[in-house]
Amino acid sequence: MAVSDEALMRAVRGGELPRLGVLFERYHLILFEFLSRVTGSRHVAEDLVQEVFLRILKYRATYRDDARFEAWMYGIARNARADYFANREKVVPLSQEAFQSPHRGPAPEAQIEQQRQSALLQIALMQLREDDRELIVLARYREMKHEDIAELLGINQGTVKVRLHRALKELRDTFMQRLERPLCDVKRP
Repeated sequence: MAVSDEALMRAVRGGELPRLGVLFERYHLILFEFLSRVTGSRHVAEDLVQEVFLRILKYRATYRDDARFEAWMYGIARNARADYFANREKVVPLSQEAFQSPHRGPAPEAQIEQQRQSALLQIALMQLREDDRELIVLARYREMKHEDIAELLGINQGTVKVRLHRALKELRDTFMQRLERPLCDVKRP
């Protein structure tokens, strides 16, 4: 039987630092995908994944027994992302590679329209406000439960549902506007 994330983190907090390697193996790709989607840059995401695990190690004593490790980790990731961009003078440009799956194979010709729509959806996602984009990524791409998102963001579950509904509507509207234009007319934010 696998050891829970929470038990591993308690062990790390207690000084068993090699246990962090197990958590890294479980979460580094998931965290990388999350950060790639919310920042729009694979390069920034790579830096931030390393920063998140350094912070987990540095702040291990602050981990509470009643906290879910994943929610605690995402809180650290959100803070690391905010600190990263607060210390940068320029905005990182949207990179299409941030939205490519690491397991993607060559696309057959029959999937050209699907790829076009996927690209337009990612562009529309990057046009949302950062907090709306983050909410959609957590709920839809990471499939986090509303209660976990509420805990992470420090808001109630009803607020999560309302904000998510509004963010998805805005995403849908932006996507539909872009879908009606030829791809060559689409300008990235």
